[in-house]
Amino acid sequence: MSGLRAIPSRAKVFGLLVPAAALGVFTLMLPPIPQPLEYHRFVDQRSFLGLPNFLNTVSNALFVLAGVAGMLFLRGSSADRAFIEPRESHPYALFFAAVILVGFGSGAYHLAPDNERLVWDRAAIALALMAWFAAILCERASPAVGLRLLPLLVVAGLGSVAYWGASEANGAGDLRFYGLMQCLPMLLIPLLLILYPSRYSGDRDIVIVIGLYVLALLLDASDRPVFRLTNGLISGHTAKHLVAALAAYRIMRHLKHRKIVRGWDDLFPNNTAR
Repeated sequence: MSGLRAIPSRAKVFGLLVPAAALGVFTLMLPPIPQPLEYHRFVDQRSFLGLPNFLNTVSNALFVLAGVAGMLFLRGSSADRAFIEPRESHPYALFFAAVILVGFGSGAYHLAPDNERLVWDRAAIALALMAWFAAILCERASPAVGLRLLPLLVVAGLGSVAYWGASEANGAGDLRFYGLMQCLPMLLIPLLLILYPSRYSGDRDIVIVIGLYVLALLLDASDRPVFRLTNGLISGHTAKHLVAALAAYRIMRHLKHRKIVRGWDDLFPNNTAR
């Protein structure tokens, strides 16, 4: 911890801003990326109990369950031991609420997949990603930094989805900025873990969550191959839902079991997390 504290604050900020700026410039250099219409033609279109696209639809219930589990944890007395400062829980409350919205938004989308419904699904995903990113900023940089940036991150995330939706409606779809909002947290959160000393145990959990989310994206891109490999048991997109919901649940488990790191507890002697 002492080595990380010795790094000047400006150098740490520089270490975050340079990769973020480079990724932003790279995004701007790309040509507009429209949403392929074939994306909506998922391989598993089986209906059951009157529900179209049954597995892709009902698997979204796992997001609702993960989000509700997270909200119940934050409302419980054990949540007091998960945060040095109570306000650090605010981005997590938004995150778990957004995960619940992902369940409903994605479920509605899979009943009749099209770009218009996908907007609401992606808006909830962007909200969840930005809220989690702000939560990590609170824990690593400072609660003040994370909470000040939270509204800006939410606007950026939802704005990227609104821009994509408007561009599709105008016949010139452009996914670049939504993709940027997906990539930035996956790039910057590991850098935050490296550059800033941890006030809590469980960094491994954060890395696992990132790995699960990347795996979910890979499964989404492998919808048909996964369906063939499993002999039609499950498609890549359904597996994506399972893995992404597991990532959200893992965040709740991380909060439930983490501890204040030794050295930081001396700075907060009256905190119940000791």
